[in-house]
Amino acid sequence: MHTIYQWMETLLPFDYIQYDFMKNALLAVLIITPLFGILGTMIVNNRMAFFSDALGHSALTGMAVGIIFGVSDAGISMVVFAVIFALLLNKIRHYSIAENDTVISVFSSLSTAAGLVILSRGGSFSKYSALLVGDILSITPPEILRLLLIFAVTLTFWCLAFNKLHAVSLNASLAKSKRIRVALIDNIFVVLIAVIVMLSIKWVGILIINALLILPAAAARNLASNMAQYHLFSVLFSVFSGILGLILSYYLDMAAGPMIVVIASLLFFVMLAVRPFVKQ
Repeated sequence: MHTIYQWMETLLPFDYIQYDFMKNALLAVLIITPLFGILGTMIVNNRMAFFSDALGHSALTGMAVGIIFGVSDAGISMVVFAVIFALLLNKIRHYSIAENDTVISVFSSLSTAAGLVILSRGGSFSKYSALLVGDILSITPPEILRLLLIFAVTLTFWCLAFNKLHAVSLNASLAKSKRIRVALIDNIFVVLIAVIVMLSIKWVGILIINALLILPAAAARNLASNMAQYHLFSVLFSVFSGILGLILSYYLDMAAGPMIVVIASLLFFVMLAVRPFVKQ
């Protein structure tokens, strides 16, 4: 990491880069935001905004389950619970007779309430309240390497399965007729979302992680005229929001996660305003 730090100090001659915690935060942003930009496009396409939001809220229950079973690393229990939660929710989402958003909302409410009940026992929830808004400035080099690994896994899956995933999002029945294993592709996708959300939530925060998944993709959809542009703009908007939000949070002495969401929201409204002129 020392060599990377030296490169960053050479390439970025700004006062904020002298601090190791800012270097780590910037590296994390450069890994997390492209992931959010890539996954967000398919989440928006598949109308799964409620789904990713429910996953974020399940972090509380995952931590609570870890405490009950004496798991020392809360991150492990959060990831395991989120994967199980995502697979179960995905199955019910496809087979339930109720509306998707209703089913997902019920699961989200239940998981949030259950986590709060357990974590607030004895008035101790204040210890976990940092999860609500996150703190990207606290990320460490080993955690950055973990994010880099999931980034490589996600990129590999995207390169190998994007066409199949896109076909499933357009028409699952047609995809089945083309011998695409719809259930497998869909389940791998929701597991990836679950893992990325749980690995990122400590630094992004439960309250805003879904916004970072949805906003760049939603902004890109207002501007893009084809699928390639859609993904490119989503990644660019996500990275831009992450970097600018982090830098502004340093100079304005504000929380980084919410500042990133504010920038992403402004981008969405700007793209919404220019959409009639771009798509005429």
